[in-house]
Amino acid sequence: MEEEAKSLNFIEHIIEEDLKEGFSKEELRFRFPPEPNGYLHLGHASAICLNFGLGLRYDAPVNLRFDDTNPAAEEKEYVEAIKRDVAWMGFEWDKECYASDYFQQLYDWAIILIKKGKAYVDSQTAAEIAIQKETPTEAGKPSPYRDRSVEENLELLAAMKAGKFGEGEHVLRAKIDMASSNMLMRDPIMYRVLHRAHHRTNTDWCIYPMYDWTHGESDYIEQVSHSLCTLEFKMHRELYDWFLDQLVTSDRVRPKQREFARRNLSHTIVSKRKLLQLVEKGIVSGWDDPRMPTISGLRRRGYTPEAIRNFADTIGIAKRENVVDVSLLEFHIREHLNKIAPRVMGVLNPLKVTITNYPEGKEEWLETENNPGDEGAGVREVPFSRELYIEKEDFREEANRKFFRLKLGGEVRLKSGYIIKAENCIKDTDGNIIEVQCTYDPKSKSGSGTEESIRKVKGTLHWVSIKHALKGEVRLYDRLFKDETPDGHKEKDFMEFVNADSLTVITAFLEPSLKNAKIGDRFQFQRIGYFNVDVDSTDENLVFNKTVGLRDTWAKIQEKK
Repeated sequence: MEEEAKSLNFIEHIIEEDLKEGFSKEELRFRFPPEPNGYLHLGHASAICLNFGLGLRYDAPVNLRFDDTNPAAEEKEYVEAIKRDVAWMGFEWDKECYASDYFQQLYDWAIILIKKGKAYVDSQTAAEIAIQKETPTEAGKPSPYRDRSVEENLELLAAMKAGKFGEGEHVLRAKIDMASSNMLMRDPIMYRVLHRAHHRTNTDWCIYPMYDWTHGESDYIEQVSHSLCTLEFKMHRELYDWFLDQLVTSDRVRPKQREFARRNLSHTIVSKRKLLQLVEKGIVSGWDDPRMPTISGLRRRGYTPEAIRNFADTIGIAKRENVVDVSLLEFHIREHLNKIAPRVMGVLNPLKVTITNYPEGKEEWLETENNPGDEGAGVREVPFSRELYIEKEDFREEANRKFFRLKLGGEVRLKSGYIIKAENCIKDTDGNIIEVQCTYDPKSKSGSGTEESIRKVKGTLHWVSIKHALKGEVRLYDRLFKDETPDGHKEKDFMEFVNADSLTVITAFLEPSLKNAKIGDRFQFQRIGYFNVDVDSTDENLVFNKTVGLRDTWAKIQEKK
């Protein structure tokens, strides 16, 4: 029991205390409440894992609720993308809910607040309201419309609902405390006029409830027991509770808001508004661009739900914000793909190798393991011939003793193949090496059982047969931002830190087994990294995204700069 207690995060401790104090386990209910104004990103992934993880831990239902109260920014496209992402993450929701489901109920409750003298229609402009709120150290001034009669307030609210006023002419405000040190309690706005079509209610409504009025009441309607949100909403808790105080009855569950810290990721932006700017300005190809920190972008790049869930579990839930190095996320996808990804050979920067003593016209098929770490992965055959491609960086005309790849006079083993020795290199008129001529040891074939086949050489290279190679487009990705905290500079816009070299597109040469690869399939290109088949791929043009390298090279690159 002691070990189990240590594993609980502070949110789980709160729930455990509530249960000890008599809260019924059967009344536990959680929710994930995104606004459909963009695609979900890694910050949302942590919230998804928290809420749905609690549901699994306590065998409690979890609602997926869309906070759709701003028709100016929300779209059905985003709703569908969010549902797709949550399902892909491996979670099932109990009820699919929308704040817009409760528009009539919220309006009816607003009328009750007016009748209780707890709300009024304010006819000031937004600028005037901001001025009369004053500052946290100075008491605000009451609106000149604060003491309107109940009848006048009801009449004006009805006219607002009927579309008789333009945007900004009137708002409905809660009547709380203009002297409160919490600025959110200084008569917050509950409704504003918006003549915009809603993605679900179309033009049925032209007044829309504000977040603070909607959120707690939606939790109450759905009987959510624990409403979990990020620290930026901590100051909102007092208002959340005030609104509930006006409506909660003793026979219903009263939701409890609690806050956890947002986890920021290095070299990344996790603001939907700013991510939208990247899309609109063409910095990326869309919300699902593999460089984006969106769940759909990570999925397209080849990340797995398991890796993202493991990442979320590792960083955990805390009370203070911090920046998590993106290399931790890359560690988790690398770790998972190492277990599940078939091994293949592909050459990204080709250099021709001719084996001069290998018979012309001869070809053979060499057996190689699909995944040495998975006994059930089986084997495949790759074609071998006189002319091959290796990586340019795997050959040097001259090299020191620490270079264990191919050099003149030196030997290496070709993966699952033979030992070759570099005898000569051919250069073009500019002095660039364009071909290496080698000889091979016919008795050194891997797995043949001969003494030469087990002879040790220090280097093993991947390769492809030129005659059989497939051409494929490979997209190599770097950090989208050059700065660790692109959003953390007051004097500079985050766009100034965009990495212009975050995408490189090359033509690679691939072993022929990849001809049957399907969109979404993941592979380890041996000695290079993990790749997956992109949605742009066709039978005529294979397209691969580099998910992550075999090793974390980013830190080393930065050290050299």
